[in-house]
Amino acid sequence: MVTLVLGGARSGKSEVAERLAARAGGPVTYLATYVAPAGAADAGMDARVEAHRHRRPPGWATVEVGAGLPAALEAVEGTALVDSLGTWVAGHEGFSVDSDALCAALRRRPGATVVVSEEVGMGVHPSTGSGRLFRDALGSLNTAVATVADQVMLVVAGRVLTLEPPA
Repeated sequence: MVTLVLGGARSGKSEVAERLAARAGGPVTYLATYVAPAGAADAGMDARVEAHRHRRPPGWATVEVGAGLPAALEAVEGTALVDSLGTWVAGHEGFSVDSDALCAALRRRPGATVVVSEEVGMGVHPSTGSGRLFRDALGSLNTAVATVADQVMLVVAGRVLTLEPPA
């Protein structure tokens, strides 16, 4: 079962995803797609990562996957929680990711999989070319993952909306 949890910045999407993963039962592996670049200092991002770490139960395994997300998904037994597709896309040159490989890995997983991603199509229009490229790349990836997901949720202000599949 693949569940895609979408939401804007600070919407509560990660907390919702963590609750879903906990309810799936069995071991949970948290696949962190954000890997700080060597020598980079970002106090705000470091604080967010630390807040996520503190929320997770101590029995959950954490794996920093960076670009190797599809292969990492295939190696996980039990429940996998991917947080998040936005940082996965941001970590690729030109925001170019292999969405086909990711979707194939999601389809093949026997365990529950919860995928967190940023909803980028409803916000402010990016003012730079790079921002527009990122928005388009992540929006296309979200659409591709939604096609293989059994359930898609949108989190707004901590509230969950279950999205119906296209008619």
